Amino acid sequence: MITVLLVDDQRLVRAGLRMLIEDTTDLAVVGEAADGVEAVRLFTELAPDLVVMDLRMPGLDGVTATRQILATAPRAKVLVLTTFDDDEHLFPALSAGAAGYFVKDTEPAVLLDAIRRTVDGDLLFSPALLRRLVDRALAAPAAPVPTPDLTPRELDVLRLVAQGYGNQEIADRLHLGVSTVKTHIANLLGKTGTDNRVRLAVYAAEVFGR
Repeated sequence: MITVLLVDDQRLVRAGLRMLIEDTTDLAVVGEAADGVEAVRLFTELAPDLVVMDLRMPGLDGVTATRQILATAPRAKVLVLTTFDDDEHLFPALSAGAAGYFVKDTEPAVLLDAIRRTVDGDLLFSPALLRRLVDRALAAPAAPVPTPDLTPRELDVLRLVAQGYGNQEIADRLHLGVSTVKTHIANLLGKTGTDNRVRLAVYAAEVFGR
């Protein structure tokens, strides 16, 4: 059972998310917070597998709360769910350590899948947001791109990571086990000197072209 802490200042939003999550058999809401201060306190008390975090809240905002949670629990998983899809909100949330970023008009099934995959170790964004991250990184001054000795299968996985696919989707497309995909990604991170999927996607864009 995956345990979830809901953080949003709107009671109706929290109620809707609770109903959505508790209609599943593998997810459970263990707490709700209406602001960042309460979120940090409840995370410490409840140690949930994942926090679904709003950004704009009275008092302590979601970015600061995410940063405080990650400071005390570096392996914590925070999935941002917000109204805003602009860079002004996206990049501070990522800098704080968020493991994913979705807007509130996301399809319910997509959100539930994102919760599961984030806990599983994926770094998740909508395709449009991932493209924006890659484009922004590529707009920086060019530097020589290292070309480590990647196997054909590692190159296949790298292309799919660049397109925003998660572990299960990559496994399905390449007819591999999820554990095998995770091994390939771990090897790619090590060989390319990157430390998460966004940087790996940027690396892929530099190698394969836009």
